[in-house]
Amino acid sequence: MKKENYNVIGVMSGTSLDGIDLVNVYFEKKDEWSFSVRSSKTVSYEENLRKRLKNAIHLNTSDLQKLDEEYTVFLAEIICGFIKEKQIEAIDFVASHGHTVFHKPDEGQTYQIGNLPFIAEKVGEKVVCDFRVEDVELGGQGAPLVPIGDKLLFSEYNYCLNLGGFANVSVEKDGAYKAFDICAVNNVLNHYVSKLGFDYDDGGKIAASGNINEELLEELNSLAFYKKPYPKSLGIEWVESDVLPLIDSYKISEKDILRTYIAHTAFQVAQVLEPTARVLVTGGGAYNTFFIEQLKTLSDAEIILPNNNTIEFKEAIIFGLLGALKVRDEVNCMKSITGASKDHSSGKIYNP
Repeated sequence: MKKENYNVIGVMSGTSLDGIDLVNVYFEKKDEWSFSVRSSKTVSYEENLRKRLKNAIHLNTSDLQKLDEEYTVFLAEIICGFIKEKQIEAIDFVASHGHTVFHKPDEGQTYQIGNLPFIAEKVGEKVVCDFRVEDVELGGQGAPLVPIGDKLLFSEYNYCLNLGGFANVSVEKDGAYKAFDICAVNNVLNHYVSKLGFDYDDGGKIAASGNINEELLEELNSLAFYKKPYPKSLGIEWVESDVLPLIDSYKISEKDILRTYIAHTAFQVAQVLEPTARVLVTGGGAYNTFFIEQLKTLSDAEIILPNNNTIEFKEAIIFGLLGALKVRDEVNCMKSITGASKDHSSGKIYNP
């Protein structure tokens, strides 16, 4: 008989490199799934590690394996510290996403570091992780994985929009659940604001002080990815090969780049939202007040910002749920979303 409740730690590291999100979340399964957050924390990366993670895509195989081992140890230490600090007891398992180094599903490749089997021994708890690989092996995009959680935990919203390193959305249409990446957001914004000496553009204030370069905006909106059919997903490779070189070909100030890119992302997101929709907005980009204002001018949809725990930790919460579904051997990855050959229960389970 399957359990009705789970005390879980969900762990998420996003491509925007703002840190590791940890959440202790209690799930209960009766007729439907419900959850409550008991404690949460974001651990910021030290600058040296942030740089190493940012450049990991360019490492050779040997150096990447070494980084994977080091990051797995680091992640285990962070998880153990969280458990001790929050005095968390009776954990059913830890569900950890790891950190994406590269994601090339069309070439059958995706790689998240921090998912090596010895993590369970280091943490001293069962660990469910490495959720994307199996889906790619089944011909899917391996992303986005969060929509199953949107469907099971946030069904009162028509759209669930996450604004992290990339913007992605999940929506139920014509009786089927669809989800896809829309565009890069914080990966690009943080890249340019870092040139001004900041980690991020607080509230979008710097972007708001710039001017739109209409020619650049038009070229950004004409990128080939936006014409591709669903399902589709993005990786940091696309940012480095298609987005940054295009922006850098325009010799304009960082504040004008930020202003133009906000206009671009707001336009791309608005294209996806139906005017009568209720839209749950989460992720670090939800705090970019200027972006939210621009989105509201371009879309008649109802834009809803939830409580801070949901804004900041929704993905970590949902990876906890993905872990619970995996432990129950229930579907946590839907072919209608990723394009895989079948629905499946994705991820690996390691015991201490």
